[in-house]
Amino acid sequence: AMPEKRPFERLPADVSPLNYGLCLKPDLIDFTFEGKLEAAVQVKQATNQIVMNCADIDIITASYAPQGDEEVHATGFNYQNEDEKVALSFPSTLQKGTGMLKIDFVGELNDKMKGFYRSKYTTPSGDTRYAAVTQFEATDARRAFPCWDEPAIKATFDISLVVPKDRVALSNMNVVDRKPYPDDESLVEVKFARTPIMSTYLVAFVVGEYDFVEARSLDGVLVRVYTPVGKAEQGKFALEVAAKTLPFYKDYFNVPYPLPKIDLIAIADFAAGAMENWGLVTYRETALLIDPKNSCSSSRQWVALVVGHELAHQWFGNLVTMEWWTHLWLNEGFASWIEYLCVDHCFPEYDIWTQFVSADYTRAQELDALDNSHPIEVSVGHPSEVDEIFDAISYSKGASVIRMLHDYIGDEDFRKGMNLYLTKFQQKNAATEDLWDSLEKASGKPIAAVMNTWTKQMGFPLIYVEAEQQEDDRVLKLVQKKFCASGPYTGDFPMWMVPISICTSEDPTCAKMQVLMDKPELTLVLKDTKPDQWVKLNLGTVGFYRTQYSPDMLESLIPAIKDLSLPPVDRLGLQNDLFSLARAGIISTVEVLKVMEAFVNEPNYTVWSDLSCNLGILSTLLSHTDFYEEIQVFVKDVFTPIGERLGWDPKPGEGHLDALLRGLVLGKLGKAGHKATLEEARRRFKEHVEGKQILSADLRSPVYVTLLKHGDSSTLDTMLKLHKQADMQEEKNRIERVLGAISQPELIQKVLTFALSEEVRPQDTVSVIGGVAGGSKQGRKAAWKFVRDNWEELYNRYQGGFLISRLIKLTVDGFANDKMAAEVK
Repeated sequence: AMPEKRPFERLPADVSPLNYGLCLKPDLIDFTFEGKLEAAVQVKQATNQIVMNCADIDIITASYAPQGDEEVHATGFNYQNEDEKVALSFPSTLQKGTGMLKIDFVGELNDKMKGFYRSKYTTPSGDTRYAAVTQFEATDARRAFPCWDEPAIKATFDISLVVPKDRVALSNMNVVDRKPYPDDESLVEVKFARTPIMSTYLVAFVVGEYDFVEARSLDGVLVRVYTPVGKAEQGKFALEVAAKTLPFYKDYFNVPYPLPKIDLIAIADFAAGAMENWGLVTYRETALLIDPKNSCSSSRQWVALVVGHELAHQWFGNLVTMEWWTHLWLNEGFASWIEYLCVDHCFPEYDIWTQFVSADYTRAQELDALDNSHPIEVSVGHPSEVDEIFDAISYSKGASVIRMLHDYIGDEDFRKGMNLYLTKFQQKNAATEDLWDSLEKASGKPIAAVMNTWTKQMGFPLIYVEAEQQEDDRVLKLVQKKFCASGPYTGDFPMWMVPISICTSEDPTCAKMQVLMDKPELTLVLKDTKPDQWVKLNLGTVGFYRTQYSPDMLESLIPAIKDLSLPPVDRLGLQNDLFSLARAGIISTVEVLKVMEAFVNEPNYTVWSDLSCNLGILSTLLSHTDFYEEIQVFVKDVFTPIGERLGWDPKPGEGHLDALLRGLVLGKLGKAGHKATLEEARRRFKEHVEGKQILSADLRSPVYVTLLKHGDSSTLDTMLKLHKQADMQEEKNRIERVLGAISQPELIQKVLTFALSEEVRPQDTVSVIGGVAGGSKQGRKAAWKFVRDNWEELYNRYQGGFLISRLIKLTVDGFANDKMAAEVK
């Protein structure tokens, strides 16, 4: 049973803000801040109290002055802590009209990575210092100043910060004035320009020590990337991407970027990957900084995607904002889709859309096939529920159904609809239905009817297809049922409106037929399809469904995998469907492993990456049986030929994808104990540690993981030493993620203890523990015990945020019996 939802009420509508004048003075030594708020407000209905959001803030004085009238002091502050609200009560009734609300208050710079918080960093000379930074989404602006902290209550902001004069102070807008602070000559008051009308969760400020690089985008926006001191070089890659991306979006949406500048800044302690605050986007260091010598190809790609994602939000989210958190999925799903469009524009050589299928589409299907999944669109009441929906369903399934929609509508009408939506609702708020309306107007297709089946009900269909030859035509019979990870579905079944595209061997890249399947069963006739031609559903793996072919249809597709006439994304989709059907007990695993043999000539990185993932899941399952050794041998057999083709060193003319593939394959072979790979990894590691021949960044993960998997306590000590010496967060994270590969019980304990030590940033503890859980059978048990034994500390550290759910998923994923299931529950 679901826990009882707490009763929740939105703020009363009788008073609303027009403009916030806000001055904050953070103390970076005592971790407190003083604040002054002067808000121009409108009283819409006479009242004797003003109710606002407020959390962990002490109000010292509050008063209200109606326009042209006497100031009235509030006589009581009634804090409703559970609901994060405060009611200011006044001795007389406040009449309709505008006025000025003044509040003086103090708060704390917390260490919880939310609200106005402190972030620890080390100066180049080795001192520990703190920056003051913000993370307000979803509902933490109220920890920095009393406000109407709901996305639909928009206002303008005039922000000033009082800070030490040797620090950088940033906010959403450009600086308009910087003057000495009257009471203390070591401080300055920095005043920022007025913002457009915006939501509180997008307000941001940062006070700290930073260097920057800057450029102007083609459309004249000043772009800066702020880095830790001494690392400005590492901001150049993100700067290039951002300067290219802004004009791309301006052109795509046909709406200019509305602010004079945009800053991208790397924050040391940061829970998410990044946050799209309007004009001041905050990032984890690893999502922004790239060092030409020490960054691997996958980090570059990650930075490009995150920059693309956050900049998309400047329009979709910031200019037009969802009316309430129920529509969060639209904000995130959309940005998670368009980040790929943008990276494809900047880096066509990444083949990023194939990677989308493996990174987002298949991940969303894995989660959405569970009995306890949830619809993309979840009605949210109490703010504490918001964090729970920042998951792979709202991001990845959201992005996947938008990709399907874009394909169904076509790019031209899609862009028309987007422009309609953004111009109609700019500086306002919208709901999911509003976007469907705009896209329906632009395309003339039944968008809302189709999309509601994907957003308002959980799960997705399995389409069973069989074919019969009738003279020169092929007759297909399609049946849709809900796909369940737990096996064939038997309940009342929901129905989807499924855009289906079908191709044949005549032209594998082009749809021979497109149809909207809006009922449980469908019979289709493919004209002029000879008996020797194969037929494939879901061209491009765009439709959010799985396909189960009749045995003879599947049989006929196998040669097309082998000779690569089936495009990469279709080869990927085919094997992913088969693996998941086998995991659900719908087909036999033997069938799937047979199909694997058709992948002998596979050249594509993303196809290998997905195959490797599926084999990994299978091998985890088999670790509970007597067949674990056999599957390791099978993995070695599958990966040896491609490993030999690639070798260890880049060949002339190779690119981004070859580097990713080499790392993947060598890591897989090394972990499985492939003799030649292990020996070469040991040789190269020794040279790396001795400083004779530094490993290229792309080879570090596979070499580290191989060494640890087959290593002892001295290997672990060497890795921990490398970790301590690493100057770049990316290298520290790289090491943190693989430490769990070590297999001796006492060393596993050492890694777990290290996870909670000062050496590991709070947001990265999760990946160290997760690495242990995924590293070995012993690790799995140890990590789970460790999480239970340290639950208080871990829970207190992450509270209800998504890091805690990630931690749980990573530590319990690999178990496979009822006793453990009960214990986990």
